[in-house]
Amino acid sequence: MQANRAFAEDRQRTMSTTADSAIDIYCERTSAAFWAEPVNALSNLSFVVAALLLLVLLRRRQMRAGWPAVFLIVNLAIIGLGSFLFHTFADRATMLADLLPIFIYQLAFLAFYGRFVAGWRLPTVAALLLGFLLVNAAFAQLPAHWLNGSLLYGGALLFIGALAALHQRSGRREPGILWLAFAFFVVALACRSLDDWICPSWPLGTHFLWHLLNGVVLYLTTRAYLLNQPPSPPGRP
Repeated sequence: MQANRAFAEDRQRTMSTTADSAIDIYCERTSAAFWAEPVNALSNLSFVVAALLLLVLLRRRQMRAGWPAVFLIVNLAIIGLGSFLFHTFADRATMLADLLPIFIYQLAFLAFYGRFVAGWRLPTVAALLLGFLLVNAAFAQLPAHWLNGSLLYGGALLFIGALAALHQRSGRREPGILWLAFAFFVVALACRSLDDWICPSWPLGTHFLWHLLNGVVLYLTTRAYLLNQPPSPPGRP
């Protein structure tokens, strides 16, 4: 309870800071210095590594990369860059650089999977995205300090689970891959949630594990799209 209250107070300070004020909401950070979170910052390399591995996958399997595939892979690397900037500069401007690419990836993956893998019509895809936004809006109404703010990703967890069931039932290539992504995401969320709680006994915290495991999650979800994308890139005959 004490850890939860401390997080809530930090969150309040975060929301009231100016664009260039330091944000301290993770266990590892103990000052406003650039390298106050070295492990949290460098663990974002997992996203860059994931993007590189996906490029290797495309090359080895000689798959044609449509623009949605390229968009997902590039955005994956940008997620790593944005999070690195936030865990070094730690201000409200870089917080946006951290959160926005993640949100864009979630919307893009849902849209691309629904349209080009599941083969849904545009109105159905639009309904899927609207449902995702509404679920996230519902989670946003819950207290921010619950689970150390990890409820922000509650909608993503639910929708990965739903797509995992669809992916397996539809007999896609690597039918269990999204269930594997779902399992890794559950563990990743647990690590994110425990960061503040475990801080008194483990000053490094567990947020860096959130980064490492999320690199795996996004590799798996993007791989699921790549292996099941249309034979020809969308928009070409």
